[in-house]
Amino acid sequence: MHIAVAGNIGSGKTTLTKMLAHRYGWTPRFEPVDNNPYLADFYADMKRWSFNLQIYFLNKRFHEVVEIAKSKETIIQDRTIFEDACIFAPNLHGQGMMSDRDFDNYKDLFDLMMSLVKLPDLMVYIRSSIPTLVAQIQKRGREYEQTIRLDYLEGLSRRYETWIESYKGQLIIIDGDRCKFGEYPDHFKEVTDMIDAKLYGLFPME
Repeated sequence: MHIAVAGNIGSGKTTLTKMLAHRYGWTPRFEPVDNNPYLADFYADMKRWSFNLQIYFLNKRFHEVVEIAKSKETIIQDRTIFEDACIFAPNLHGQGMMSDRDFDNYKDLFDLMMSLVKLPDLMVYIRSSIPTLVAQIQKRGREYEQTIRLDYLEGLSRRYETWIESYKGQLIIIDGDRCKFGEYPDHFKEVTDMIDAKLYGLFPME
């Protein structure tokens, strides 16, 4: 199976991916952040580096999708190729940080890739308000993230909601403002109960 965790920057995707991988014995795949050669430059000058960054992510994510499709393991993925193409790239384009030419090029490449990709077996979406995202971004203290603009986060949040409203696959939505799965075991159990119900029906895993 392919399980995916989606959500805005700072929503807790990586934390939840690690916890679910440990809980179910799934193989985790994490977003390529620490070794990303474009990320720091992008946050310093979004307009200059937006296309480079999005192509980098698209390439990495497509490689992951191909590997996941071939794998016999159950894999849980931190962020998906759909978020890059349906949320991050359009948001940059809409805010004038990616040119029409670059965005059209990006979309053509993504559409070709999508002809070869299927939806995950389950999408877990963490819905968080802007104050919650800002607090968590500040708490984890990545230097390059401290310059993220508020309007950038807000634009991403709007596009996430639009994407989720039209999402066609199996979906679970977690209230990231209320459900502190990384801090409280009973909150994490709420998440696993929802996953058990979706994946295993009346016979949840013990």
